[in-house]
Amino acid sequence: MLKNKNILAHRRAALSLLSGLLLLLPFGGCAQPAPPTLWPQQLRFSRVRAAHATRWPMLQAALRAHDLDPARLEIFIRAFKIGRRVEVWGRELGGGNAFVLLRHYELAGTSGTLGPKLRAGDLQIPEGLYRIDRLNPSSRFHLSLGLNYPTAADRARTQLAGADDPGGDIFLHGGAATIGCLPITDAGIEEVYLLAVAARASGQAHIAVHIFPFELTADELSRRGAGSVHHGYWLGLLPAYAQFVSTHQLPPDSAAVARR
Repeated sequence: MLKNKNILAHRRAALSLLSGLLLLLPFGGCAQPAPPTLWPQQLRFSRVRAAHATRWPMLQAALRAHDLDPARLEIFIRAFKIGRRVEVWGRELGGGNAFVLLRHYELAGTSGTLGPKLRAGDLQIPEGLYRIDRLNPSSRFHLSLGLNYPTAADRARTQLAGADDPGGDIFLHGGAATIGCLPITDAGIEEVYLLAVAARASGQAHIAVHIFPFELTADELSRRGAGSVHHGYWLGLLPAYAQFVSTHQLPPDSAAVARR
C-alpha cells in the first residue's frame, strides 16, 4: 500500500511538472526560440559574409529608422507580376503591430504569363500564398530563398489541369535569368537574404510570401480579369490581398495556408 501511494505521489508530481512546462511552450504564434547558431552557420559562407560586411550596417540603420530591433524582426514579402515588383515589409516579432515597408525591388526578369503555375516546364511564376522554406547560400544565382511550391492546393490544380508534375524549385534569387523564379539582381537578393536570416534568427518560423498577378483592385480585376480563365482563382486571392492593403496585417490563416 505504501509503495502504491509513493508511485501515485511521483505520478502527480510528474504531471504537475509537465503542466508547468506546457505553459511555457510558444503556442499558436509564428515566434519560436531563435536558433542561436543560424548567423554563425550562415556567415561560414563567403557570399553571405561579403553581403553582411557591405549591406548589413545599412540594413540595420534602415530597421532602426522604423524603430525595429534587428534582433526582434519579422518580415513579409509581396510580389507582383504586373509592375515587376517585390516588396519586403517588417515589424517587431510578436508585437502585433502593423507591417511597414522596408524595401522594394524590381523584378530583373520574368517568364510565362498571368495566371498560376500548373505544371513543370510551363515557365509560369506561381501565384498564391507561400512561405520561405529554405535558405541557399550557395545558389547558382548568387543567393536564394526557396518557396514551398508546390503546396497541396497547387498539386490539386495540376491534377485538374490534367497534368502529373506541378514542377518545383521556385526561388527568390539573384541575377536576371528566370524560367519561373523571382530574380531581383545580386544586390537585391543580398539584402533580402540578410533580412530573412535576421528574421529566422529572431525566431520567425514562417516567412510569408504572397505572389499576385497585379494589384487586385476592383478596376484591375475588371480590366484584366474579365473573360480570363483565371478570374475565379484571382478572386480567391483577393481576401488576403485586401486584408493586408487595409490593415498592413496578414490574414489570420495566412501562415496556415502557406504551410500546406
